[in-house]
Amino acid sequence: DSWKRHFKPLNIRGKLLVRPDGIQAKAKPGQKLVVLNPGLSFGTGQHATTRYCLEQLVAARQRPRQSLLDVGTGSGILAIAAAKLGYVPVKAFDFDSVAVQVAKENACRNRVSEKIRFAAGDINQLPRRARVRYDVVCANLFHDVLKANAEALITRVKPDGCLLLAGVLAEQFDGLKETFESQRMRLARSRQQGEWRSGTFVHAT
Repeated sequence: DSWKRHFKPLNIRGKLLVRPDGIQAKAKPGQKLVVLNPGLSFGTGQHATTRYCLEQLVAARQRPRQSLLDVGTGSGILAIAAAKLGYVPVKAFDFDSVAVQVAKENACRNRVSEKIRFAAGDINQLPRRARVRYDVVCANLFHDVLKANAEALITRVKPDGCLLLAGVLAEQFDGLKETFESQRMRLARSRQQGEWRSGTFVHAT
């Protein structure tokens, strides 16, 4: 009931239009449409942290073939937006099996099911060394979870890729920044909206 009251169509840099299922809003020419029913899962794009990630997905989409990993996918909003924008391959996982099911349903609603590989998984169980790296890794999670799994996240980012970190209170961000900078990452950009601060990290050269 809450998301139905507060979820309004959202325009992301003229490239994405995110709207709730059942609300009529047409995408402009050249704009990709994402239709969501988040159910009990997190992710409508209205929250500052999710919106930051959506904007960065648009900004980072620059080459013909770019891959994406969505850690803690929730409603599937970031993975679906990435698939619509042309990221390939797209992989997403969440520790909550209900969220994974909701994300799959939303992917089907947006006709991108075949473009996204969804799975149930816990970031705390990820190997500290990755077999596959991605151009963009999104992690919109709690501050403590991000800090505890810094190594596992960093190792999944390609040398010229970027890591989007969100879900962090402004007062916690400097500590998070120190953790990632100590492992040879550099803060390329960040933004604070209200009590939340999000950032884009790249490998330090």
